[in-house]
Amino acid sequence: MPSSVRDMPKSYQTIINKLIRVEPGELRSAALSFLFVFMLMTAYYVLRPVRDAMSSDWTDAELSWLWTLNFFISAGAVVLYGFVVSRIDLKRLVPAVYIFFAGSFLLFYLGTRWLDDTGLIDKTFYVWVSFFALFHVSVFWSFMSDIYSRSQAKRLFGFFGAGASIGAVAGPSIPVFLGDIVGVYNLLFIAALILLLIVPIIFLLDRSRNAEQPNTAVDTVPFKSIGGDFLGGFVDFLSHRFLLGIGLFILLYTMMSSFVYFELKNAMVEYDRATRSQYWGMMDLIVNSLAIFTALFATSRLATRFGLAVTLALVPVMMIFGWIAVAIAPGL
Repeated sequence: MPSSVRDMPKSYQTIINKLIRVEPGELRSAALSFLFVFMLMTAYYVLRPVRDAMSSDWTDAELSWLWTLNFFISAGAVVLYGFVVSRIDLKRLVPAVYIFFAGSFLLFYLGTRWLDDTGLIDKTFYVWVSFFALFHVSVFWSFMSDIYSRSQAKRLFGFFGAGASIGAVAGPSIPVFLGDIVGVYNLLFIAALILLLIVPIIFLLDRSRNAEQPNTAVDTVPFKSIGGDFLGGFVDFLSHRFLLGIGLFILLYTMMSSFVYFELKNAMVEYDRATRSQYWGMMDLIVNSLAIFTALFATSRLATRFGLAVTLALVPVMMIFGWIAVAIAPGL
């Protein structure tokens, strides 16, 4: 048994095993993976309130054009990423992705320091964060799928998901409680630093995996490129009714969320940038905290009793009741 587990008091081992069902040899890599996704989500939710606070500086038409631009950039980026990931070793690709994004946010930060007129930087940053949102989690899960076997995934991925949820609460807490102290644009530097700190975690995770693999009887495979056609994902999506249904659900949900987003950004026009970022961060903090509470105490019970279809249908129903409440009492 590796020293990381062997040297731990037996009572601690028992508690950890009950919480996350970790087996001998997996503790170090599981802890690093948890920290990885925690820091990743923290960085994203530091950036998101800064991005959303900028939207109130623009008209609905300007913001709509930015969303349209983001659509075409994202579509092209997904195709390009599919081409790259099918040919490049994930072991090299994953740290490169996070170094690239950390460097980009550092450049945005420096641009706000050097230039007096940040209008163009703000609009570029707004689109860029949405672009970053396409990859930050998907690259992580691709990396995890390459590291862990299917049997390990069933036991450990829920634990990693908890790390993501905690990061989604810790992230917006930074602009909410420290925004006045550090300043809005300095949050970009903080997010870039967090992303850079992820890189050594990736290498430690790789070393830990190589050290633990001989001691664990799991069906892991060496790092390799994913392979296949870079348009294969689109073909699979269009050829499966189940995937098309999920896509339609997400499309309709996004349309409803977009309507609410525009109303919120217009309601915050009178506030300064720092106050807006705190409001957006507070909304993320409340929503993500409620999401954790719901996942722990409500989702499984609702899905078990009424089925997944009814549980998913409750989401737009609750949004409709929320809109009705706001229409009756706009002060809400």
